[in-house]
Amino acid sequence: MNLFYKVDGDDFLLAGEASGKVKNILKKLGIDSTKIRKIAVAMYEAEMNMVIHAHGGTIQVDVLPEKIEVILEDKGPGIPDIDLAMQEGYSTATHEIRELGFGAGMGLPNMKKYSDELKITSIVGEGTKVQLTVFLK
Repeated sequence: MNLFYKVDGDDFLLAGEASGKVKNILKKLGIDSTKIRKIAVAMYEAEMNMVIHAHGGTIQVDVLPEKIEVILEDKGPGIPDIDLAMQEGYSTATHEIRELGFGAGMGLPNMKKYSDELKITSIVGEGTKVQLTVFLK
């Protein structure tokens, strides 16, 4: 099963909508609840980062018999130092974003924690691609 979503940037009312839809679809497919939680949390964090930092992007979800793969791509500012960005508490979120309750610097660490494989590629000034995988077996 292949799913595709477009994420609008800067719209916090719709933020997390795609990850919620995927969660519901996986429930209907009878996927194990611990696997659903992993993919829902990791995908939500990535989706929020797209809204906060990159003005949106696209999400492709492939549900395969052995794994769920999620690819999130944006045309945002990119991540200059991925290792630094992976540190808990590190954030480039603005004061306004933090006042909304976001930008605590846990997005990338949570993506890593809740996925079985995580690959991030980013080019400053061009955008970021996040690949999340959760194995079902």
